[in-house]
Amino acid sequence: DPSVGVVAVPDERIWALSKFSNSKKTLPAAVEFVDIAGLVKGAAEGEGLGNKFLSHIREVDAIAEVVRIFDDSNVTHVSGRIDPVSDIETINLELILADLETVTKRRSNISREVKRGDKEAVLEDKVLLAAEEALRAGKMARSVLLDGDESQKFLDSMHLLSAKPILYVLNKKAGG
Repeated sequence: DPSVGVVAVPDERIWALSKFSNSKKTLPAAVEFVDIAGLVKGAAEGEGLGNKFLSHIREVDAIAEVVRIFDDSNVTHVSGRIDPVSDIETINLELILADLETVTKRRSNISREVKRGDKEAVLEDKVLLAAEEALRAGKMARSVLLDGDESQKFLDSMHLLSAKPILYVLNKKAGG
């Protein structure tokens, strides 16, 4: 299970704004961090924590991919070597593969409505096809360029993992 931590975002301006607006209650902003165990190659096919891992990621607003850049014989690495670029590629590929499964399943589910000419289903299928093509080419879903807000709404409703903003964090050994 993921570990969750909530961190208050310090901002002294909030108190001035609260006083100015005569707020009855003032709640500082907070960021919730969800630490999810490492992703392994094959997660999209159920390796490691597989789909359970991916379902935890689906719930977050953004992803921080923490990759190790230090070597320590006491700390094992899942692939046996330190290669942050390869680790990032592995993580992103697993996100893409999970999204590809989500998109193809959704396209299959709406195929009847598309054949009947349902306008909304036809538009959604067009958006999903664009996403599917990008994912099959190894691109993240956020790279899909769409026309109009309606198209973006369909893509957003899928909560695709590779459409989320990603921050890459390099884990360096303390003092190293």
